[in-house]
Amino acid sequence: MTNASELRSGKTHRDENFPVASLLVRAQHRRPILAFYEFARVADDVADHPSLTAAEKIALLDRMEADLIGDDRPDANPQAAALRRALAERGLSPEHAQDLLRAFRLDASKRRYRDWADLMSYCALSAMPVGRFVLDVHGESRSTWPASDAICAALQINNHLQDCGLDYRNLDRVYLPLDDLAKYGLGVEALGEKTASPALRRCVAELAHRAEKMLHEGDGLETEIADWRLGLEISVIHALALRVARVLAVSDPLSAETHLGKWRAGVVGLLAALRSASRRFGSRGRSPALASRP
Repeated sequence: MTNASELRSGKTHRDENFPVASLLVRAQHRRPILAFYEFARVADDVADHPSLTAAEKIALLDRMEADLIGDDRPDANPQAAALRRALAERGLSPEHAQDLLRAFRLDASKRRYRDWADLMSYCALSAMPVGRFVLDVHGESRSTWPASDAICAALQINNHLQDCGLDYRNLDRVYLPLDDLAKYGLGVEALGEKTASPALRRCVAELAHRAEKMLHEGDGLETEIADWRLGLEISVIHALALRVARVLAVSDPLSAETHLGKWRAGVVGLLAALRSASRRFGSRGRSPALASRP
């Protein structure tokens, strides 16, 4: 059987739409986060591979899980082995990575989502565990999970809307809920056109507004985070996600560029970080608890 790592697409954390373990994150936390990212990246590439059957994809994902929770062996998947070691060093559970694998197994076998609740069940496996893992690495309170879950799910929805045409044409996969498409008189074939119809644009706009509403459910998370540097990174991710949702609400997802360019994203992120720092420290100055942290 092919080792999953041989199917890497070449995409790295620097190619994502949002920061992944940026320099805002403390150095001691970046290694486990990047190990988690590399594991997820390989699993994602397996699930999206165009020439593998669903059974082959699931077998490779099962092997990655076995390598994640098993013992060292010469032919173990290197990303799974690296994450297992990183988790062991921190005394962390593999539960979040295992949830991601459940999502990727769904990607291998499920091509349609009937309604918003069905899609949210997917996001609970594909997106929410990412934020929870980062919070766990930082030792943050699990009381921060609900706000993080909302932000992460919204990020996932943004991505689904941005890539709706590519997902349909290349993978015959549709994340847009079928009942929302039907409400606008649409079938999935509408996603295969070169440009979006007015009806599809209205449908996407409604879903983008839902994503924006979810992002607002995460308002204030950055200041609930004990680690101020992680709080800054979250503020940047939150601001970028809001900007993308607003772009999607007024754009053609099939023909327009809805991804923020690096310069534009940099400006949005910098302004967000400055606003966050001002809110956290502002006129009150730096708190004694934060001042004691490096």
